[in-house]
Amino acid sequence: MRKDLGRQNTLFIHVTFVPKVGPWGEIKTKPTQHSVNNLREIGITPDILVCRSEAPLADDVKEKLSLFCDVPVEAVIESMTADTIYEVPLMYEKLGLGDLVVQRLGLDPQPARLAEWEALVEKLKHPEHACTVAVIGKYTQNGDAYKSIAEALVHAGIPNNAKVNIRWIESETFESGADPAVILSDVDGVVIAPGFGERGIEGKIEALRFVRETKIPFLGICLGMQMAVIEYARTICGLEGASSEEFSNTTPHPVIHFIPDQLHITHKGASMRLGTWPCNVTAGTLAHMLYGDTRVNERHRHRYEVNNDYRELLIKNGLVVSGVSPDYRLVEMIELPQEEHPFFIGTQAHPEFKSRPNRPHPLFTGLVKAACGRSIRAAAE
Repeated sequence: MRKDLGRQNTLFIHVTFVPKVGPWGEIKTKPTQHSVNNLREIGITPDILVCRSEAPLADDVKEKLSLFCDVPVEAVIESMTADTIYEVPLMYEKLGLGDLVVQRLGLDPQPARLAEWEALVEKLKHPEHACTVAVIGKYTQNGDAYKSIAEALVHAGIPNNAKVNIRWIESETFESGADPAVILSDVDGVVIAPGFGERGIEGKIEALRFVRETKIPFLGICLGMQMAVIEYARTICGLEGASSEEFSNTTPHPVIHFIPDQLHITHKGASMRLGTWPCNVTAGTLAHMLYGDTRVNERHRHRYEVNNDYRELLIKNGLVVSGVSPDYRLVEMIELPQEEHPFFIGTQAHPEFKSRPNRPHPLFTGLVKAACGRSIRAAAE
């Protein structure tokens, strides 16, 4: 990593892996030495080595790396596997990495203010509560596909002092005869994840029906919100065959349709509604309670929306439109009244993109709070 502050001081930190091999777990430094030599060939000389390792680096190993890589021995920083990735900054601070950076860049030394981060890590490592949240999606076989959602759930556990156990479920599971009552019997909350295309859609709808009827806390994200609207239209509004234009050109009730303003755009990538957009939140709704505001901004990535031709029918049958675009033309959030369901909310946006460990997103925080409540009640019964 290079840090250039507009002065001659520069800093190069080389992150490397120091493997442990053989039956005796011998630590090998040659790969690091070779990587440093390769850097030197292109004119880069590291100031600090951050060494990923599964075992502590003995003093003689650090001295060897210092000698052959031409860095001070105190600049050889071991990076051990942590219980949580959010503990890593604290580990680096204890090992003096922060002081090395300050000294090398000629900055004014100041005491690190890590009390908030330490409290955050303490809650992550020693939570008082636990809950299980199922994430139902189309790409759960890919470990990175829903990484932002997974981290947002971890973040949401912090203010709730809870460990969130995530159960990944392929939406097609419910299309192969699997009973939602069996698969979801012991989960405390459900996230219906975003995605594209028709594969696994009926599975999401089947799972949603069970979640709504059994009052499991629910958060729908983008396509997940659209699936909630389709399920509600079919089951409660009596619109048989209701679907989205994304999946069917022949549906009698396209309750989800292509964004009208984008119809003239033929290049598919350009037809998406991208970036941050404002949303007006209806006062007195669950969304309003979670956000604590009637005007929010969320990030979007989609090309289909709730069809306004069906909006009044959905509202008449009990679905609450709790968030709309400022011009009222686009449905941004839907929910059910809390007297009918303790926590049922969907958003057309991607709130996971704005979640941070010290600023968890309110929709995820609310979901985990509701899931913990359900878990506590189940344990007491």
